[in-house]
Amino acid sequence: MSIASMKKLSVIGLASEKEALMKSLMRLGVVEITTQEGKMTDEEWGKLVFQDGNESAVSEYEGRLMTVQQALDAFSKYGTEKNPLFQTRKPVSRSDFDNKLKEKEKIEAEAKEIASLSARILELNTEANKVEANKLALLPWKDYDIPLEVQGTKETEIALGVIPSAADIKELERDLKEKTERCVLEHINSDTEQHYLFILYLKSERNEIEEVFKLYGFTRSMFSDLKGSVASNIEAYDKRLSDIAEEKEKVIEEIKSHQDSREDIEYLHDSLIIERDQAAIRSRLLLTKKSFYLEGWVPKIAQEEVEKLLNDHGCYYEIESPSKDEDTPILLLNGKFSSPFEAITKLYALPNSREIDATPYFSLSYAIFFGMMLSDAAYGLILTIATFAVMKKFRLEGMAKQLINMFFYCGISTIFWGAMFGGFFGDMVAVIARTFFNSDIALKPLWFEPMQDPMRLLYFSFLLGGIHIFLGMALNAYLSIKDGRVLDAVFDIGLWYLLLIGLALLLVGVAAPLAKWMSIIGAVGILVTGGRHKKGIGKIIGGFTSLYGITGYLADVLSYSRLLALGLSTGVIGAVVNTMGSLAGGGVKGFIVFVIVFIIGHTYNMLINTLGSFVHSSRLEYVEFFGKFYEGGGEAFDPYSEKTKYIEILREDK
Repeated sequence: MSIASMKKLSVIGLASEKEALMKSLMRLGVVEITTQEGKMTDEEWGKLVFQDGNESAVSEYEGRLMTVQQALDAFSKYGTEKNPLFQTRKPVSRSDFDNKLKEKEKIEAEAKEIASLSARILELNTEANKVEANKLALLPWKDYDIPLEVQGTKETEIALGVIPSAADIKELERDLKEKTERCVLEHINSDTEQHYLFILYLKSERNEIEEVFKLYGFTRSMFSDLKGSVASNIEAYDKRLSDIAEEKEKVIEEIKSHQDSREDIEYLHDSLIIERDQAAIRSRLLLTKKSFYLEGWVPKIAQEEVEKLLNDHGCYYEIESPSKDEDTPILLLNGKFSSPFEAITKLYALPNSREIDATPYFSLSYAIFFGMMLSDAAYGLILTIATFAVMKKFRLEGMAKQLINMFFYCGISTIFWGAMFGGFFGDMVAVIARTFFNSDIALKPLWFEPMQDPMRLLYFSFLLGGIHIFLGMALNAYLSIKDGRVLDAVFDIGLWYLLLIGLALLLVGVAAPLAKWMSIIGAVGILVTGGRHKKGIGKIIGGFTSLYGITGYLADVLSYSRLLALGLSTGVIGAVVNTMGSLAGGGVKGFIVFVIVFIIGHTYNMLINTLGSFVHSSRLEYVEFFGKFYEGGGEAFDPYSEKTKYIEILREDK
């Protein structure tokens, strides 16, 4: 189980074979075609070749794809079929795929029609929001009965506006009358934020009025585009909202009438993806008048297939191993148990091409840590059954498949640790027996009960943590030896093994004389060799700073106490839920209360602690384990293939 070995591929072929070869390579889906900007900037290459590609064609496909996707989104939002829990691709043969697209133009025309209907709904929603906003702006003025187009007379002006709710209306009215000869103020409405006012004043006194307005923060409400009373305008807005809702319903019904064409449009969508990618990949090819040239990467396991394909198309090619320092794309190859845990690796970072894939080395520990943290057999049983059902019902791919399979294994681990610690919906068995049957029956743990002996679980957690950290250090040593740095492995890892194992043995009182000398040799060795790569005084200081790193190892081991903390939290919350459910006592009423509390409480407990187990198990791997040897930074292998979204075109072996 490792990172797939990659080979560099260089191909020269006849221009007449280019289209057929590129189509065959896409269907084979095992070659990553690389860009060649570097060659185009080279003077010698520039004299021989020119770059293939048609950006306008790619843009055209993008536009068509956007329209088709809008149609499919309309089905998802307004259609009659419910969207599945998981988006899966439908497997079909290539002949069936091609037959579906015989009336491609007709299907695309229908997709455009549906997209336009969807766009119309957006327009109606936008208009409805605008009308609703206008209506809301008028509602506080509903008691104002003067037509809105009336803004005064020859000698007077009307000011409709608001002041903050903290302002005093009577004081405003008093100040207005002090500043003017004639002025009328009417309080129309108020809410928590402002007062709505009607003010009538003489045009000749506008300046004096404005001065008072400024003092009180008066803001005019403008209705210059409206005519008639406020009530009539609100009525008109309500009528328009009703008309919009009616039209929107008709448009939605029209979209639903196209529901039977959804599958055809999905075929069209994926066909356009293929055509777009075929157009886009051409920019990575170099051309002469009669030939083409491409470079790429191919996994060694697929080399024979690629060679046969290239020979069938009469191409000249070279397949060679990359140089030692050359970065290659990363393809992870793991077994049935480890491959689901690749999702955890990918969430962190893919390994670079000069290191190892960490996945097979942490898969088991991840499942163990997850199970210990969740540590309830019933929760594990639910998780296992649920993920197994999803695996059987849905044809999952990629990250989704890996995560579901991973949680399946984690569920099995949870069942195991739940049985070891005696957790089954917390202490449900004991509570039910005591509350409803007046019995002292309880589910006994196969090992021990953490809440009765937490220190035992803490020590066991530290033991697992030590093993986990030592494995990470061993992988670091392996990488150093593989890279020819044997002394680094001895000094930077071997001496730490001596020191840490010696201290651990001294702590537990086992083989004290041997442990003492192991610790001394390890510590002295680290002091002497810790600064070997530095100069001058740095050699001495480097040894002391290296030895100070023991505090980091102590912190790493202590970090595994989260296995105890989360394991206890699951059990404690579960027990609290059961106790709360039993407070109503026995009988029918008590049973009903117990069931309600049980379902709500344990659903919450399982969800929150499953999430916590996922996060903290990942944290232990990323920080305590990966931190000992893992660099990351690799780029995923991205083969030129049919990257369809809705339809999986099955490969037909000849």
